[in-house]
Amino acid sequence: MSGSIGAPGSTATGAATTTRQGNATGLGGDFNTFLTLLTTQLRNQDPSQPMDANQLTQQLVQFATVEQQTKTNATLENMLALQQAGQLADAASLVGRDASVAGEVLPLQGGQARVNLPASGQARTAQIEIRDTAGNLLRRSDVTLGRGESRWAWDGRDQRGVQRGDGAYRIRVSGRAADGAVVPITTSVTGQVTGVGRDGGDVVLRMGATNVPLSQLRDLPRASS
Repeated sequence: MSGSIGAPGSTATGAATTTRQGNATGLGGDFNTFLTLLTTQLRNQDPSQPMDANQLTQQLVQFATVEQQTKTNATLENMLALQQAGQLADAASLVGRDASVAGEVLPLQGGQARVNLPASGQARTAQIEIRDTAGNLLRRSDVTLGRGESRWAWDGRDQRGVQRGDGAYRIRVSGRAADGAVVPITTSVTGQVTGVGRDGGDVVLRMGATNVPLSQLRDLPRASS
Protein backbone atom coordinates (compact mmCIF):
# COMPACT_ATOMS: atom_id res chain seq x y z
CA MET A 1 0.00 0.00 0.00
CA SER A 2 1.23 3.52 -0.69
CA GLY A 3 0.40 6.99 0.51
CA SER A 4 -0.21 6.31 4.22
CA ILE A 5 -1.28 9.28 6.26
CA GLY A 6 1.25 11.10 8.32
CA ALA A 7 0.90 14.51 6.79
CA PRO A 8 -2.43 14.28 4.87
CA GLY A 9 -2.03 17.33 2.66
CA SER A 10 1.44 16.60 1.33
CA THR A 11 0.75 12.90 0.74
CA ALA A 12 -2.52 13.50 -1.10
CA THR A 13 -1.09 16.31 -3.22
CA GLY A 14 2.00 14.31 -4.16
CA ALA A 15 -0.06 11.30 -5.19
CA ALA A 16 -2.38 13.47 -7.27
CA THR A 17 0.55 15.19 -8.99
CA THR A 18 2.21 11.87 -9.82
CA THR A 19 -1.03 10.55 -11.34
CA ARG A 20 -1.51 13.64 -13.49
CA GLN A 21 2.09 13.63 -14.71
CA GLY A 22 2.01 9.95 -15.63
CA ASN A 23 -1.23 10.20 -17.57
CA ALA A 24 -0.21 13.46 -19.26
CA THR A 25 2.96 11.81 -20.51
CA GLY A 26 1.05 8.90 -22.05
CA LEU A 27 -1.61 11.05 -23.66
CA GLY A 28 0.93 13.58 -24.90
CA GLY A 29 2.96 10.80 -26.45
CA ASP A 30 -0.02 9.47 -28.38
CA PHE A 31 -0.93 12.96 -29.57
CA ASN A 32 2.60 13.75 -30.74
CA THR A 33 2.86 10.40 -32.54
CA PHE A 34 -0.32 11.12 -34.48
CA LEU A 35 0.94 14.59 -35.42
CA THR A 36 4.30 13.19 -36.59
CA LEU A 37 2.63 10.57 -38.78
CA LEU A 38 0.34 13.11 -40.41
CA THR A 39 3.05 15.67 -41.17
CA THR A 40 5.38 12.96 -42.48
CA GLN A 41 2.66 11.73 -44.82
CA LEU A 42 2.08 15.26 -46.17
CA ARG A 43 5.80 15.95 -46.59
CA ASN A 44 6.47 12.75 -48.54
CA GLN A 45 3.45 12.66 -50.79
CA ASP A 46 3.89 12.59 -54.57
CA PRO A 47 3.43 16.19 -55.89
CA SER A 48 1.91 14.81 -59.08
CA GLN A 49 -0.64 12.83 -57.07
CA PRO A 50 -1.44 14.92 -54.00
CA MET A 51 -3.62 13.53 -51.25
CA ASP A 52 -7.33 13.64 -51.96
CA ALA A 53 -8.94 16.66 -50.28
CA ASN A 54 -11.63 14.50 -48.65
CA GLN A 55 -9.02 12.12 -47.28
CA LEU A 56 -7.00 15.04 -45.89
CA THR A 57 -10.13 16.48 -44.31
CA GLN A 58 -10.91 13.16 -42.64
CA GLN A 59 -7.38 12.94 -41.22
CA LEU A 60 -7.59 16.50 -39.93
CA VAL A 61 -10.90 15.65 -38.25
CA GLN A 62 -9.24 12.62 -36.67
CA PHE A 63 -6.40 14.88 -35.57
CA ALA A 64 -8.83 17.28 -33.89
CA THR A 65 -10.67 14.37 -32.27
CA VAL A 66 -7.45 12.97 -30.79
CA GLU A 67 -6.56 16.41 -29.46
CA GLN A 68 -9.99 16.82 -27.85
CA GLN A 69 -9.86 13.35 -26.30
CA THR A 70 -6.42 14.11 -24.91
CA LYS A 71 -7.66 17.27 -23.22
CA THR A 72 -10.83 15.56 -21.95
CA ASN A 73 -8.93 12.61 -20.50
CA ALA A 74 -6.44 14.93 -18.83
CA THR A 75 -9.27 16.91 -17.27
CA LEU A 76 -11.00 13.76 -15.99
CA GLU A 77 -7.73 12.45 -14.54
CA ASN A 78 -7.20 15.74 -12.71
CA MET A 79 -10.73 15.65 -11.31
CA LEU A 80 -10.30 12.06 -10.15
CA ALA A 81 -6.96 12.80 -8.50
CA LEU A 82 -8.42 15.79 -6.67
CA GLN A 83 -11.42 13.73 -5.52
CA GLN A 84 -9.18 10.99 -4.14
CA ALA A 85 -6.97 13.56 -2.44
CA GLY A 86 -10.06 15.07 -0.79
CA GLN A 87 -11.25 11.65 0.39
CA LEU A 88 -7.84 10.93 1.88
CA ALA A 89 -7.82 14.23 3.74
CA ASP A 90 -11.36 13.63 5.06
CA ALA A 91 -10.48 10.09 6.16
CA ALA A 92 -7.52 11.42 8.16
CA SER A 93 -10.02 12.86 10.67
CA LEU A 94 -11.02 9.29 11.60
CA VAL A 95 -7.58 8.38 12.96
CA GLY A 96 -7.89 7.51 16.66
CA ARG A 97 -11.63 6.86 16.44
CA ASP A 98 -13.59 3.62 16.51
CA ALA A 99 -15.19 2.63 13.21
CA SER A 100 -17.54 -0.19 12.23
CA VAL A 101 -16.81 -1.70 8.84
CA ALA A 102 -18.19 -4.50 6.70
CA GLY A 103 -16.09 -7.38 5.49
CA GLU A 104 -14.61 -10.70 6.54
CA VAL A 105 -11.46 -9.41 8.22
CA LEU A 106 -11.45 -9.01 12.00
CA PRO A 107 -8.83 -6.69 13.53
CA LEU A 108 -7.45 -7.83 16.90
CA GLN A 109 -6.07 -4.76 18.64
CA GLY A 110 -4.75 -4.76 22.18
CA GLY A 111 -6.09 -8.30 22.62
CA GLN A 112 -9.64 -7.19 21.82
CA ALA A 113 -11.91 -7.56 18.78
CA ARG A 114 -15.57 -6.67 18.38
CA VAL A 115 -18.29 -8.09 16.14
CA ASN A 116 -21.61 -6.28 15.65
CA LEU A 117 -24.68 -8.52 15.42
CA PRO A 118 -28.21 -7.69 14.22
CA ALA A 119 -31.42 -8.02 16.23
CA SER A 120 -33.21 -11.33 16.33
CA GLY A 121 -35.55 -11.97 13.44
CA GLN A 122 -35.75 -15.03 11.29
CA ALA A 123 -32.31 -15.77 12.69
CA ARG A 124 -32.42 -16.55 16.41
CA THR A 125 -28.72 -17.24 16.92
CA ALA A 126 -25.45 -16.46 15.19
CA GLN A 127 -22.52 -18.82 14.78
CA ILE A 128 -19.20 -17.01 14.75
CA GLU A 129 -16.03 -18.62 13.41
CA ILE A 130 -12.60 -17.02 13.63
CA ARG A 131 -9.69 -18.36 11.60
CA ASP A 132 -6.07 -17.39 11.09
CA THR A 133 -4.65 -16.34 7.73
CA ALA A 134 -3.89 -19.99 6.90
CA GLY A 135 -7.56 -20.92 7.37
CA ASN A 136 -7.13 -22.78 10.67
CA LEU A 137 -10.15 -22.59 12.96
CA LEU A 138 -9.25 -20.74 16.16
CA ARG A 139 -12.58 -20.08 17.80
CA ARG A 140 -16.22 -20.95 17.28
CA SER A 141 -19.02 -19.44 19.32
CA ASP A 142 -22.83 -19.62 19.17
CA VAL A 143 -24.47 -16.38 20.26
CA THR A 144 -28.17 -15.82 21.00
CA LEU A 145 -29.47 -12.73 19.23
CA GLY A 146 -31.42 -10.21 21.30
CA ARG A 147 -34.27 -7.85 20.59
CA GLY A 148 -31.86 -5.17 19.51
CA GLU A 149 -28.45 -5.01 17.95
CA SER A 150 -25.70 -6.47 20.10
CA ARG A 151 -21.93 -6.85 20.18
CA TRP A 152 -19.80 -9.93 20.67
CA ALA A 153 -16.26 -9.45 21.92
CA TRP A 154 -13.28 -11.72 21.32
CA ASP A 155 -10.43 -11.63 23.80
CA GLY A 156 -7.95 -13.08 21.32
CA ARG A 157 -7.90 -16.55 22.90
CA ASP A 158 -8.39 -19.66 20.79
CA GLN A 159 -10.32 -22.81 21.69
CA ARG A 160 -7.41 -24.03 23.84
CA GLY A 161 -7.13 -20.75 25.72
CA VAL A 162 -3.92 -19.68 23.97
CA GLN A 163 -3.64 -15.92 23.56
CA ARG A 164 -3.22 -14.93 19.93
CA GLY A 165 -1.23 -11.88 18.88
CA ASP A 166 -2.72 -8.70 17.50
CA GLY A 167 -3.28 -8.80 13.77
CA ALA A 168 -5.80 -9.51 11.02
CA TYR A 169 -8.01 -12.60 11.34
CA ARG A 170 -10.71 -14.06 9.12
CA ILE A 171 -14.27 -14.08 10.43
CA ARG A 172 -17.41 -15.83 9.23
CA VAL A 173 -20.82 -15.25 10.79
CA SER A 174 -23.94 -17.22 9.84
CA GLY A 175 -27.43 -16.92 11.27
CA ARG A 176 -29.42 -19.88 12.51
CA ALA A 177 -33.22 -20.11 12.56
CA ALA A 178 -35.12 -21.85 15.37
CA ASP A 179 -35.02 -25.13 13.44
CA GLY A 180 -31.25 -24.81 12.88
CA ALA A 181 -31.49 -23.76 9.24
CA VAL A 182 -28.84 -21.34 8.02
CA VAL A 183 -30.15 -17.78 7.59
CA PRO A 184 -28.09 -14.92 6.07
CA ILE A 185 -27.48 -12.01 8.44
CA THR A 186 -25.68 -8.69 8.10
CA THR A 187 -22.80 -8.04 10.46
CA SER A 188 -19.85 -5.70 10.83
CA VAL A 189 -16.72 -5.42 12.95
CA THR A 190 -15.48 -2.50 15.03
CA GLY A 191 -11.88 -1.43 15.46
CA GLN A 192 -9.83 1.67 16.08
CA VAL A 193 -8.57 3.53 13.02
CA THR A 194 -4.80 3.83 13.36
CA GLY A 195 -4.10 5.40 9.99
CA VAL A 196 -5.37 5.98 6.48
CA GLY A 197 -3.73 5.59 3.09
CA ARG A 198 -4.19 4.61 -0.53
CA ASP A 199 -4.16 1.19 -2.11
CA GLY A 200 -4.10 1.72 -5.84
CA GLY A 201 -6.99 4.08 -6.49
CA ASP A 202 -8.83 3.30 -3.24
CA VAL A 203 -8.68 5.14 0.07
CA VAL A 204 -8.27 2.62 2.90
CA LEU A 205 -8.65 2.72 6.68
CA ARG A 206 -5.88 1.05 8.64
CA MET A 207 -6.92 -0.79 11.80
CA GLY A 208 -3.70 -2.15 13.18
CA ALA A 209 -2.61 -4.80 10.67
CA THR A 210 -5.94 -4.62 8.82
CA ASN A 211 -6.60 -2.43 5.78
CA VAL A 212 -10.25 -1.81 4.91
CA PRO A 213 -11.54 0.19 1.90
CA LEU A 214 -13.24 3.41 2.98
CA SER A 215 -16.32 2.28 1.03
CA GLN A 216 -16.86 -0.46 3.63
CA LEU A 217 -17.32 2.04 6.47
CA ARG A 218 -20.71 1.47 8.09
CA ASP A 219 -20.81 3.42 11.34
CA LEU A 220 -18.82 5.55 13.78
CA PRO A 221 -19.74 4.44 17.30
CA ARG A 222 -19.69 7.27 19.82
CA ALA A 223 -17.81 5.20 22.37
CA SER A 224 -16.24 1.76 22.52
CA SER A 225 -17.34 -0.80 25.08
